[in-house]
Amino acid sequence: MGFISVMNKTLFLWLFVSFLLCSCSFKKDEHKGVSSAPINTISVIIDDQLWNGEVGDSIRNKFASPVLGLPQEEPLFSINQYPVKLFEGFSTDTRNILIVKKDNENKFEFKKNEFATPQNAFHISGRTSFEIIELLEKNAPEIIKKMHEIEILHNQEIFKDSLLDTKKIQKKFNIDLLIPSKYEYVMRRRNFIWLKSEITTGNTSLIIYQIPWRNIRPKYAVTDVVITRDSIGKAYIHGSDYGTQMISDQAYSPYFQRTTLAGYKCYETKGTWQMKNDFMSGPFINYAIFDKAHGRILVLEGFCYAPSKEKRDLMFELESIIKSIKIKK
Repeated sequence: MGFISVMNKTLFLWLFVSFLLCSCSFKKDEHKGVSSAPINTISVIIDDQLWNGEVGDSIRNKFASPVLGLPQEEPLFSINQYPVKLFEGFSTDTRNILIVKKDNENKFEFKKNEFATPQNAFHISGRTSFEIIELLEKNAPEIIKKMHEIEILHNQEIFKDSLLDTKKIQKKFNIDLLIPSKYEYVMRRRNFIWLKSEITTGNTSLIIYQIPWRNIRPKYAVTDVVITRDSIGKAYIHGSDYGTQMISDQAYSPYFQRTTLAGYKCYETKGTWQMKNDFMSGPFINYAIFDKAHGRILVLEGFCYAPSKEKRDLMFELESIIKSIKIKK
């Protein structure tokens, strides 16, 4: 009986250890699911003491700073904070995770698809709050850039579930775009197309047009972009009353930067528009692409009218559409 008892205990211990190993393995694999979270949301894994102090202030200043070009202040990212001890389950399946803690060494580390797919996980540790803040300050631009890129790709994957037929755009402008099927063609002219999607309290619009190569001069780029978009508003985008047209809001200077899009030199302009002699207004994002091979400047612009709704994610959808562009050679 003693021998059998020992054997039973040994077997039980072996089964128990096996179960623990399987459980750990399962838990790790479980985290490798598909990432899910509302658009432009990040999980910050940080203990309350750091979050409620200077480190938390630094994180909020960087990642919840106001989005450029919107008429009201809205945060760059919506932040969900979790203490380190709760770092499991739903807090690990977001697309963007920032893990901040005090440790024996100063370190910044980026891990792709660490807990879910697709996912960016950023680890920052330091011996003191000051050293953590230094690492945050240094690496914030890279972190924000990667977070922004993964959110753009996520939006574009959502579009693929139901796409608009863009043959008319392909034929007129020699480009490919991913446009959700909720958008409809509302105007087509020789060098101009306007698409619109109705929402509960307004609408979002995408316009595409091309202008001669020399119409936007590098030395006067900001001024020329504004003049060009105002001329397009005068020609095509009107309110319901006579004498109304879309113009750039003169009360605020637009945000402007030189960048690239689809491998081409490009000017990005963000600002606000208003309807002249009317009450309508909203934000816009404009990309002027220098397509030398076709001897043109190709302009894609998104704008929205949503007076009682937050506009960050509406404009982000339009940016995601524009950044899906492929120009045929």
